[in-house]
Amino acid sequence: MKKPLAVLMFAAAASAAGAASAADIVANPKAAPNKIEQCIGCHGIPEYKTAFPEVYQVPMIGGQSAKYIEAALQAYKKGDRKHPQMTPTARVLSDQDIADIAAYYAQQSSATPNK
Repeated sequence: MKKPLAVLMFAAAASAAGAASAADIVANPKAAPNKIEQCIGCHGIPEYKTAFPEVYQVPMIGGQSAKYIEAALQAYKKGDRKHPQMTPTARVLSDQDIADIAAYYAQQSSATPNK
């Protein structure tokens, strides 16, 4: 009986610690240039269209809301939103990386090249 209780308490403590660390994340757009190499390959090319998995125009993300970018990347990371390129890209990003990238692109204007 004591062992399941200990496991439960450990899980609760770990969950609380994870929630506290997520709340402690402060976006740093100046840290993003070292994290956006893959983003630039598609989102940094004006009028870029990709043929995988189907032909579509890749959205320019400069000037987009940081909350939107962060929510989208988190959804790709968790698998709630699926795309053959974005899902694996987002899965390797930490929550801090996502916050930094979102803040970086939010500071740009829609006319700014996304790089």
